[in-house]
Amino acid sequence: MKSFQAAVYAALAGLALAAPVEEIEKRATPTLYLIGDSTMAKGGGGTGTQGWGVYLPYSMTGINVVNDAVAGRSARSYTDEGRFNTVAASVVSGDFVLIEFGHNDGGSLTTTDNGRTDCGGSGSETCTTPAGLVVQTYPTYLTNAAKLMTAKGAKVIISSPTPNNVCETGTCSYTASRFTGYCKIVVSNVGSAASFVDHGQYVANRYITLGATVVDTYYPNDHTHTSPKGADVVAAAFVKGALCSGSPLASYIKNTTASVLGSCI
Repeated sequence: MKSFQAAVYAALAGLALAAPVEEIEKRATPTLYLIGDSTMAKGGGGTGTQGWGVYLPYSMTGINVVNDAVAGRSARSYTDEGRFNTVAASVVSGDFVLIEFGHNDGGSLTTTDNGRTDCGGSGSETCTTPAGLVVQTYPTYLTNAAKLMTAKGAKVIISSPTPNNVCETGTCSYTASRFTGYCKIVVSNVGSAASFVDHGQYVANRYITLGATVVDTYYPNDHTHTSPKGADVVAAAFVKGALCSGSPLASYIKNTTASVLGSCI
């Protein structure tokens, strides 16, 4: 009887030891959180479109991908709605957070306020809306957000916004928006836990190679939101940029640098 009890206790002890190991293994898989607007979000900008964040997981391995991008959002509105805080609440050490905004951040605050436009400027400037609300700059919003994530032990990737259709005039050309420069400022503000991927440039380079006839088919509704096929190309351009730049995320990418179309910049 005693030997039977001893065997039972030993078995239970083994299960008790095994349970935490299984829990640790689950937690050992990091998560990549995607934060952005409709160009990244599931469902894109409506019928016939899709966000590139939907296709990124197919290039990833050993990491979970959570797409928290929301259509119509800017660095400001994502902040004001508490969405950065919501993501940060789920972040644990070893996770990654990819942030890409710019399409909804422009505009003027002089006479109207759409709730999305940031204050112009590259630093700590502020603007006051006609309703008396104080608005920060794009770099301020994203610096604060990135530091919120890095304080939890996450690595942050700041990505330049995807371009609108660079071929819509019939000739493909690209000039980076001011938000690309702002992204670099954010990375500098945050420090070594943040890195930059020039997604906009990599997308533009790929589009220029493909040419207007092909690229125009990627924009079924307007010059901003891509078709599913276009979103796949945009996702591949991010992968190329991450690999070429030596992003910390690169170790979780299935592809080799050479296997992804395009050239490093």
